Amino acid sequence: MKFFPLLLLFPLFLSAQNGLFEHKENFTRQDSLRGSITPEREWWNLKHYELSVEVFPKTKTIKGNNIICFEVLKPAKKMQIDLQEPLRITKVTHQKQELNYTREGNVYWIYFSKNLPISLEEKITVYYEGKPTESRNPPWSGGITWRKDEKGTNFISSSNQGIGASIWWPNKDHSYDEPENGIDMHITVPEHLTDVSNGRLINTIHNKKAKTKTFHWQVTNPINNYGVNINIGNYTHFSEVFKGEKGNLDCNYWVLKHNLAKAKKQFKQAKMTLEAFEHWFGPYPFYEDSYKLVEAPYLGMEHQSSVTYGNKYQNGYLGSDLSGTGIGLKFDFIIVHESGHEWFANSITNKDVADMWIHESFTAYSESLFIDYHFSTEEANKYVIGTRKSIKNDKPLIGQYNVNNEGSGDMYYKGANMLHTLRQIINNDMLWREILRGLNNDFYHQQVTTEQIENYISTNTKLDLSGFFDQYLRTINIPVFEYQIKNKQVSFKFINTVSNFCIPVKVWINGQSTWLFTTTESKTFDFNKSIKSFKIDRNLYIKSTKI
Repeated sequence: MKFFPLLLLFPLFLSAQNGLFEHKENFTRQDSLRGSITPEREWWNLKHYELSVEVFPKTKTIKGNNIICFEVLKPAKKMQIDLQEPLRITKVTHQKQELNYTREGNVYWIYFSKNLPISLEEKITVYYEGKPTESRNPPWSGGITWRKDEKGTNFISSSNQGIGASIWWPNKDHSYDEPENGIDMHITVPEHLTDVSNGRLINTIHNKKAKTKTFHWQVTNPINNYGVNINIGNYTHFSEVFKGEKGNLDCNYWVLKHNLAKAKKQFKQAKMTLEAFEHWFGPYPFYEDSYKLVEAPYLGMEHQSSVTYGNKYQNGYLGSDLSGTGIGLKFDFIIVHESGHEWFANSITNKDVADMWIHESFTAYSESLFIDYHFSTEEANKYVIGTRKSIKNDKPLIGQYNVNNEGSGDMYYKGANMLHTLRQIINNDMLWREILRGLNNDFYHQQVTTEQIENYISTNTKLDLSGFFDQYLRTINIPVFEYQIKNKQVSFKFINTVSNFCIPVKVWINGQSTWLFTTTESKTFDFNKSIKSFKIDRNLYIKSTKI
């Protein structure tokens, strides 16, 4: 849902005369430590996490440790581990020896006694404790949510997109590196509660003396840090099997006991969602770890193989239609949108959070693709066009690199309309589907850049899309199709664009459709009779003006 070395494609701070919007913000050293691949991160590669956490609802505190397995890529002895205040590390061990460490804000510098040699695997254990930041407005503000359900039972969840997983557990908190062999989670809670986390439940240990239970969850695939979560409450469970492209996919649903009947009805949309997205995007990316919907005390989030759900068992977005067309009430927004992130966010992950448009634009457009698959293309088109009313054009979709900075919230529906426009100019739905599936095949379980996505699409469409992506990703300007009609001739060009913007524009002249290849240079088109009516395809995210 919501969130390298120098810029990989184009600098953001280009002048207005070059056509790209200038947008500056002030950043701190902490922003750079959080958002860049520092030398203290670069020398080691994540292999596996083993996270053990005990949760104390009465005091809103946690205590635990994380065994971090890593590969040494080049000799070094200073390591960066992230853990946000007010949590604190209490001890770090390596080969049974305690290591020295210092703190700089939300960063801990871990010091080995000497350079670690290049090796297949090393490990440290980081012990920590404290009262984690409490989320005041989940999922938009990160932290732990401590609530009670309608029956007065503790209902607790983590959510930390954007602010980072280090808000509640110590890790390498940057999206460029994921643990190749996944994560094992051992979550201990009071005995009357249940924890639901990522992957598959391996076992449950009853600690009778302490009156607690420990749940062991295992993820075997790589996982992004912000996708790791805990959900604690009075849960019950039901399941089904989805017969997908890679065989049988286990679908598990964890909901509060008093909501079981509603969940069994509403969650029928889960298999519909998987069916639609396997059609458009290819196989669900985490068959080994299963698919889950987990009720949470907030709206929802795309936690990998543990999608959280809080849409109150109703269609739309909390019962409303974000498109204003009525079509959004045909499906449960959270089931569809957050499940779409399993492909775009969890399998294909941005290498730098500045490129989060990759997560949100494709997933916002997945809502339209769901409608297209289960209802009609006409309704899908109306839906995505309807979402344009939410676009602000306040700043570019791409944020600033190396400082943990997201781009505009327009990455959702401006991004979706950019992709919808791209689909129109490709004008070949078979090819469009091949591209979407190809992205998920070629970048399966990878961290990617905008440059990689742009190049893949341009190569496979055989179109020069450099100006197209510059316009929609790097400026706040909407292309304006300027035209003039004189008898049988129409003159046309684009204004309000970067200099190399060019796309075909579908128009109807006297009810007859044609494509006008349009650039920033004025062109003319001669019709075979006097032009009585002229209409521009609304599926293109452009404006128009007649002169």
